[in-house]
Amino acid sequence: MSDTSLRDLLLSRLPGSGLSADEQALLRDLLPPAPPRRGRRPGTVYMRSISASGWRGIGPTATVRLNPGPGLTLVAGRNGSGKSSFAEAAEMALTGDNFRWQGRTQVWKKGWRNLHEHSAPEVAVELGFDAGSDGEGAKEPVTVRRIWYGEGLEESRTVVEEAGQATGEAAHEVIDSEQLSLYRPFLPYTQLGAVINGPLTTLHDEISRILGLELLSDTDAAARARAKTLTDTENAAKALTATVIQELSEVDDPRAKEAITALSGRSPDLDTVRALLRGHGAADEAHLARLRRLADLERADQPLVAKAVTRLRSAAATADDARRGSAEDARQLIKLLDAALEHRRRAAVSDCPVCGSTDLLDRSWAERTRAQVERLQTEAAEAEAAHRELVNAVREVHDLMRPAPAWLQADEPSLAALWRDLVACRAVRDPRELADRAERAEAVLGDACDQIREDARRRVTAQDGRWQPVAGRLAAWLAQAEAAQTAKPALKQVKTVRAWMRALTDELREARFKPFADQSGQIWRLLSERSSVLLGAIGLTGVGPQRQVSLPVSVDDADAPAFGVMSQGELHSLALSLFIPRATHQDSPFGFLVIDDPVQSMDPEKVDGLAKVLDLYARHRQVVVFTHDTRLEEAIQRLGLRATVMRVSRQTDSVVHVSAVSDPVSQALAEARAIALDPHLPPEVADRVLPSMCRLALEAAYQDTARRALREAGIGQRAIQERVTRPGPLTGLAALAMGMQGKERSEVLDAVARDHGRWARELIHGLNQASHQAPATPIGDRLALVDRTKRLAKEVLAR
Repeated sequence: MSDTSLRDLLLSRLPGSGLSADEQALLRDLLPPAPPRRGRRPGTVYMRSISASGWRGIGPTATVRLNPGPGLTLVAGRNGSGKSSFAEAAEMALTGDNFRWQGRTQVWKKGWRNLHEHSAPEVAVELGFDAGSDGEGAKEPVTVRRIWYGEGLEESRTVVEEAGQATGEAAHEVIDSEQLSLYRPFLPYTQLGAVINGPLTTLHDEISRILGLELLSDTDAAARARAKTLTDTENAAKALTATVIQELSEVDDPRAKEAITALSGRSPDLDTVRALLRGHGAADEAHLARLRRLADLERADQPLVAKAVTRLRSAAATADDARRGSAEDARQLIKLLDAALEHRRRAAVSDCPVCGSTDLLDRSWAERTRAQVERLQTEAAEAEAAHRELVNAVREVHDLMRPAPAWLQADEPSLAALWRDLVACRAVRDPRELADRAERAEAVLGDACDQIREDARRRVTAQDGRWQPVAGRLAAWLAQAEAAQTAKPALKQVKTVRAWMRALTDELREARFKPFADQSGQIWRLLSERSSVLLGAIGLTGVGPQRQVSLPVSVDDADAPAFGVMSQGELHSLALSLFIPRATHQDSPFGFLVIDDPVQSMDPEKVDGLAKVLDLYARHRQVVVFTHDTRLEEAIQRLGLRATVMRVSRQTDSVVHVSAVSDPVSQALAEARAIALDPHLPPEVADRVLPSMCRLALEAAYQDTARRALREAGIGQRAIQERVTRPGPLTGLAALAMGMQGKERSEVLDAVARDHGRWARELIHGLNQASHQAPATPIGDRLALVDRTKRLAKEVLAR
């Protein structure tokens, strides 16, 4: 179940939960935000091939080609052949890591590069995506390729390719890295031991994640954090109470004694404390506020006033000097002289137009007159500049005569009066008198300000003596106590919500874990045939640091610790029992399972059990097993299980070859040929068994072809598996392979005859009959029957 559906389930349970409206609101508030939707490609993922070059034991490029659908593939090879390098290549390509190196020092990671191939190492996995539930899954295969550009194992980059071209996608856009971690479909040999040898708390958490209960555990964690905060608030109030009582006891003040009484009861009297603080704050605080204002009072800036007064006196003196030669008179005379000069220039005569004197306005007169005009202009400019300076000096003094602050009249009327005297200087017209009065008023006001400010500061210090600090501490205690008072009912709500959440978690965990436990038990029973060790019902127990996976084990009906009585092979079987249900969970997007060397330390009975387990899961999963132990291949053949067997061989210079040894078709044909050639088998038995074996070979051929045809039609693997494994006549499989679903049996047989010849129709008809009843007449040439079956199987596979 996804986080979203679990969220919906939880919210749907709230109306009937018995929780109050406030408690339900609290639970909604504790829920973590819904996770963002992830962008991986839809559909179940299968592997089409694994390639590597320059990687571990593989030199030049080598590839293991796989059928992208359910089925068992055995990749066998001796130690050192390079088979495990393929398993590690697939894990590295998709996850960027290998379990064998996790937690190891750097020395363990040396040697990851092949010694014989000097080109850039790379590993790649070609993936096929089954159609999603809407039938719109990606049809084109995708290759995830990891290429190294440096000497370090971490110096690599990932390229996603489709149809041989890079798509520009990141690997996590193709395969969700979180789901890859959750349902990790890789089980290397080193992890077999880690599954059971690691902390059981880790195994507990990994299984819990698969059960999809993280939303509940995350919500409970948020509730625990909220409860801790509320509890800390209460405890802090209690601790602060003792401290404040001790501080109050050291103050000789009736208010302190009253506060001690209020704090010392079983339930502190918050109202009394509030009243004490209000009484302290109403009259006293207003008085303190007045004193603090006076303590911060600033006098007029004396240096600026002195400078302005000096400037004013200087400007006044300069203006007096300028007045001795009137600027206006000078301007009038300049105007008259300019007119005389203009008359002389226009009339071109030297006679005076006023008195009539001749030759009076000669050139000498003109030069003297022009000089006199220039002198008069200079005197007029100086007089005007002196006047402007005086105006500016007066304005500067006026600007410094600022009014008193508005509050000063109420707080200190006498000082406000002195301040008004200073401002009244603005009304003085005479500059010298203004300078004198401003200077005197500033000095008087400044002295008064200094005296009042120092007095206010002394009084504030006295007022803020011993009571003020404890009053502040009392106010801080009150805030803490009020928070604790609020925390108490809130903590009760959190506890109620957590109790309801625990009950829901237990219910869902039991319901969801049961299929997992049943699956693990089934795997264990298959793996532990003839073992005296019995594994009971696996469970998830405990919370917090005590959480673990319960593995109840008994030997000859006596309870025993699992890890103490199990052999190494049994421990590996137990690890497989815990790993496989996780990797094959119904919510996993991975249709494949890669297991490396699972046979080690297993006795023959457990190897047979392993073969049965692999066959069981290969019916619905792509199971790829890498092994050097020939016993697994022998068990598969002996038990008549279907599997594709591939052989890995290594030649000089790390040249690795992968070749197909057998597949379900050739395996069934080989078994049929063995029956046909067995001289000790009674004829009546051979005639009864041989047609069934031949029919199995044709079934395998038609199933393989039908899977390809249905995949190309966009049918999902689950639907394909249901169709190709559905019991029925051989003609039903032939119809699927030829795209004739729903056609009559006779029409299908006619199509077989058209495609392969009449002999093929007769062969299928005969094998169908023989599977229900013994042949009426002896088969005759048994090898010929096997050869005809082989011929038809090859032609079917070649479609």
